[in-house]
Amino acid sequence: MIHLSKSAVNEVLRLRRKHTPTNARLRVGIQPSCCSSMAYVLEFEQEPRSDSQVYVLEGLEVVIDQPSAPYLNGLTVDYTEDLMGGGFRFHNPNATHTCGCGNAFSVD
Repeated sequence: MIHLSKSAVNEVLRLRRKHTPTNARLRVGIQPSCCSSMAYVLEFEQEPRSDSQVYVLEGLEVVIDQPSAPYLNGLTVDYTEDLMGGGFRFHNPNATHTCGCGNAFSVD
């Protein structure tokens, strides 16, 4: 299971209203990365794939595919803004190394 901060939920809802159908689900996953082994992926989708589990977090439907699930268990997604702009921040207890960008990680 993953966790979304209130500010992350608010930003996802804002982005969904602006760019996608209002019933789109948030997909949280991983993909190969050049910085570390894996990078986080956040995207919207209409229908979950057959290998996915749908969770309701803070009233938001979140989809996680089975291959990504072990790497994301316990993940907290936050959203913060500073003078350089805003962005999602990932706090993953499974990560043994993170890239300076904060969007890539590896596990042993």
